[in-house]
Amino acid sequence: MKILVTGVGGQLGFDVMNELAKRGHEGIGSDILAEVTSIDAPYVQMDITDGDAVSKNIKEIKPDAVIHCAAWTAVDAAEDEDKQEKVFAINSTGTENIAKVCKEIDVPMMYISTDYVFDGQGEKPWEPDCKDYKPLNVYGSSKLKGELAVSGILDKYFIVRIAWVFGKNGSNFIKTMLNVAKTHDKLTVVNDQIGTPTYTFDLARLLVDMIETDKYGYYHATNEGGYISWYDFTKEIFRQAVKLGRTEYSEEKVQVSPVTTAEYGVSKAARPFNSRLDKSKLVKNGFKPLPTWQDAVERYLKEIEF
Repeated sequence: MKILVTGVGGQLGFDVMNELAKRGHEGIGSDILAEVTSIDAPYVQMDITDGDAVSKNIKEIKPDAVIHCAAWTAVDAAEDEDKQEKVFAINSTGTENIAKVCKEIDVPMMYISTDYVFDGQGEKPWEPDCKDYKPLNVYGSSKLKGELAVSGILDKYFIVRIAWVFGKNGSNFIKTMLNVAKTHDKLTVVNDQIGTPTYTFDLARLLVDMIETDKYGYYHATNEGGYISWYDFTKEIFRQAVKLGRTEYSEEKVQVSPVTTAEYGVSKAARPFNSRLDKSKLVKNGFKPLPTWQDAVERYLKEIEF
């Protein structure tokens, strides 16, 4: 298959391109950047907010499918009034531009979305086909508008919601915690926001599994291993670091204390308390679940320099 992947300068797009190459698929990368040196594959610079450019590029590439990873993901910055128009242009209009061309040339599209399309209340895991959308912030609203564009325009689509993402090619919570601990011996981390991490290396395998089929629809995908808080996540990150011989992350050197979101302080963007995603539809449709997040953290720490 020839597959166009957007956002290859980011964590997920990078891993998807590598997974495609592993399987012998022809991956074509794209991003708004002039070049992306981290991937060894054909690359096309493309501003997804430019409808004409999107149409021209995709029609010239003639892909068998599009995996759309490109997005504005800076959640707090999205709340700034001078940024909101750009956020919607990328996450909503850009997604719609791609969906229209996919419809025109009759190829499936995979859109990577987020649990932020929901209001994050309660404790029940969100089901993939739930339509009770109540995004709490600009980022969530823009991603929801992208979802609705894809489902409204296309019949052949995958909408895959993920949460708490970390990968090798970019910044994320794990890297932030490891870096902060180098200069602070006391950390406070929220313990009332609950979800499950997603390792992009593992997710990429699943996404390619899916794009090779015609089992279209809404899905949720995170690693297995149970629901946790950001505090739990941090403790496991440091525990795994110590296992690798990095004693500077031990409990004796870095004290991690749980706090509520209210105690931690208000961020620009409201965060969901309930990011639990029901992933049972994956197994029902014959897809292999991701490994546990604990296993993913262990493998990830061996991959990165910290």
